[in-house]
Amino acid sequence: MSHQAGQATDRLSATLDAHGPVVLPALLLCDYGHLAREVERLEAAGAKALHLDVMDGRFVPQLTYGPVVVEAVRRAAKVPIETHLMIEEPEAAIETYAKLGTDILTVHIEALDNPRATLETIASLGSRAHLAISPNTPVEALEPWLGSCDGVLVMGVEPGYGGQKFIPSALDKLAWLVAARSRMNASFRLGLDGGIAPDTIGPVAAAGAELIVAGSAVMRASDYGRAIADLEALARAAA
Repeated sequence: MSHQAGQATDRLSATLDAHGPVVLPALLLCDYGHLAREVERLEAAGAKALHLDVMDGRFVPQLTYGPVVVEAVRRAAKVPIETHLMIEEPEAAIETYAKLGTDILTVHIEALDNPRATLETIASLGSRAHLAISPNTPVEALEPWLGSCDGVLVMGVEPGYGGQKFIPSALDKLAWLVAARSRMNASFRLGLDGGIAPDTIGPVAAAGAELIVAGSAVMRASDYGRAIADLEALARAAA
């Protein structure tokens, strides 16, 4: 991770500490024919960070994009980027994505043979190491690795597709993680990805999510700035 990217991640952490939850627009539904312009529009709209979904057609059914797009976003973006690897054998890819300047590199617990080693490798490459957990995986599966990660991303839908209905059990996972963080006297960040809309973001923030990924709620809005501001206002009021 570049020095500039590291400073960007620290600014994001300071924003969370000062102001509470933030919305990370997911670029899955953006206009890829004008990618740099989309990044510019989102930053002008107040996005504090951007979320990139890398899917391989194996770990999840959908196939999206890879390093070329992540590199293009990194070149265009001044804010931190989170690269969410929904792929099999993520250990083989983490160095590539970390060296592209990914601030937060998120890998799924379900795809890892050796979570601690993978998280330590991500950290050694200069990215923040986050674990993602899918809806059908018990949250207790994360417990042995919470001391080795910088954050946890709880999936509010089945990974792989946008526009799904929010799964309420994600709130229970967040509450469990908040309690575990307190019990451990730890500082890992909590995120939620999937099913975010004006009627779900409040409960998600109240349950403890700080980095809240929003796809269609932002990218299908006619005014990115209004969408982000309205969602963050709802989140901060509930947190």
